[in-house]
Amino acid sequence: MVRAFVMVQTDSGEADRVVEAVRDLAAVREAHVVAGGYDAIVETDADAVYDLLDVSSTQIQALSGVTDTTTYIAMD
Repeated sequence: MVRAFVMVQTDSGEADRVVEAVRDLAAVREAHVVAGGYDAIVETDADAVYDLLDVSSTQIQALSGVTDTTTYIAMD
């Protein structure tokens, strides 16, 4: 199992809606609106790194209101 944290930037006022949509994705364990340089943080699990790529690059980035993502893969 591979775990990653996806930092999400959204259009102004879209963070709550994006987090609700992200929570419906199968690979997502948790998602929260946060303060700081990003608007949301999403914790994901997948069987392989390539599956995480699909979650971050395809599924999350495709959501309306998402402007950018940065993915951090857990090393432990």
